[in-house]
Amino acid sequence: MMRRYLFFFVTISFFFQLKIYAQSEKAPRTYVAHKTSEKIIIDGKAEEAAWKSAPKSQDFIDIEGDKIPTYQTNMKMLWDEDYLYFYAKMEEPHIWATLKQRDTVIFYNNDFEIFIDPDGDTHNYYEFEMNALNTVWDLFIVKPYREPAPIVDSWDIQGLKSEVFVEGTLNDASDKDEYWSVEVAIPWEVLKEANTHKEIPKGEFWRINFSRVNWDFDLDNGTYSRAKDEKGEFKHEYNWVWSPQGVINMHEPEHWGYVYFSEKAPGEEDDFNIQIDENIKWELYRLYRAQKVYKEKNGNWAKKLSAINGESVNVEGKKLQPKLEVHKTGWNIWVKSPFTGDRLLIKEDGDFIKQKK
Repeated sequence: MMRRYLFFFVTISFFFQLKIYAQSEKAPRTYVAHKTSEKIIIDGKAEEAAWKSAPKSQDFIDIEGDKIPTYQTNMKMLWDEDYLYFYAKMEEPHIWATLKQRDTVIFYNNDFEIFIDPDGDTHNYYEFEMNALNTVWDLFIVKPYREPAPIVDSWDIQGLKSEVFVEGTLNDASDKDEYWSVEVAIPWEVLKEANTHKEIPKGEFWRINFSRVNWDFDLDNGTYSRAKDEKGEFKHEYNWVWSPQGVINMHEPEHWGYVYFSEKAPGEEDDFNIQIDENIKWELYRLYRAQKVYKEKNGNWAKKLSAINGESVNVEGKKLQPKLEVHKTGWNIWVKSPFTGDRLLIKEDGDFIKQKK
């Protein structure tokens, strides 16, 4: 429960870099979010010219990256000097929702979710969920659920705008619906709080992902609810995402996609390079997860990288030899990038640190 669209333009060199990651993991997807000068009205419909020109993502895929979902989902993004905008369209023949209280567990209904990690260190990130009634749940997460840390459930997105449009009839089982769509505007003043600087990330990228939770349903006198099995237990939900996680867990932010913030208008071509050090970062997170597995099996941390198949990693044809340092309060794994000279380090709690040369 814890948690494509090549119309945007990425360079050939980045695709080459992605191949390295794809050998053992599902490669993160990428998207170019364009800047709009048009006033965006939040009504769930995305009828403005900017929205029509904005690139549509690839179809969402099952969270593990292997199965095609039953119903199609696509998202779009835009931004201006005040807000970051999201739009998603979700095919659904039976549109229903029951939860009306803010900050309740929205994914107990069919929902749409946004995850944002501005600085890409997997800590201090945002989660936002909404259902077809436009009931929202917003959280600030200090660390992923795999690490002990508080979850700030009482945190709210100040200045949030959201709306839902239903092509069909909500909570009416007598007919067949077509889709529901959501439109969300989050103020930059909120999002910048978890970034490395207090400016809009023009010409930069953030780690972002989207999830759609969908349930089989039961009907009782025309009222929808989550379906139960013969034992009276709720059936498992479906998790459909933009960028595949490789595991049934949205809270591994290292798998999220890359969203680049272009200053070009929607419809204009743009491309971007992701620094090659991201390849090294992926490898460090692979070793981090291997360390977690090792401790779970053995009751203690591995003291040598050879114990977790991490004595060397290959990035862009270069063989790198990470260093493991075990200390009283945990450990860290680090390596010096041969591409930038920066020292890249991951701590025992998964926090990623880049030390400039």
